Amino acid sequence: MRSALASAKPALDPSMRQAVQDSFSRQQAMSLICATMPLVEAGLVEIHLPHWEGVQQQHGFVHGGVVGMIADSAGGYAAMTCTPLGASVLSVEYKLNFLAPAKGESLLARGSVVRQGRSLIVTQAEVFAMEEGRHTLCALMQQTIMVMQGRAEKS
Repeated sequence: MRSALASAKPALDPSMRQAVQDSFSRQQAMSLICATMPLVEAGLVEIHLPHWEGVQQQHGFVHGGVVGMIADSAGGYAAMTCTPLGASVLSVEYKLNFLAPAKGESLLARGSVVRQGRSLIVTQAEVFAMEEGRHTLCALMQQTIMVMQGRAEKS
């Protein structure tokens, strides 16, 4: 599922991988919805979310706001992997298209960097609904991230 471009990226420095994982662990919203981040590479992050009753809307699908949360975080953390160690990131804007119901056993949000600049990074995220071994693209996001130098995250 990854493009040849993604596989050509340099290996992520272990210190940056740890900084990204530490930041994710401080994000209480991800803990609240039981999301995990098992993949962190240079310019590429995956967030996994189990489908459970606490994230459902009235039809039994994962709520669109929750889909947006994991897409936003996946894109943001993909961007963070491309910043200098010690910098933080903040979403400036994103557009999210819902393509199919977010149903199944779990969701997978894959964020990747499209274009990296010094102060702005453009990312995209695809959110897949995982059901009986099938991956259905249920949402697509494009996002702009602001790089914040010298502004530490809240501990």
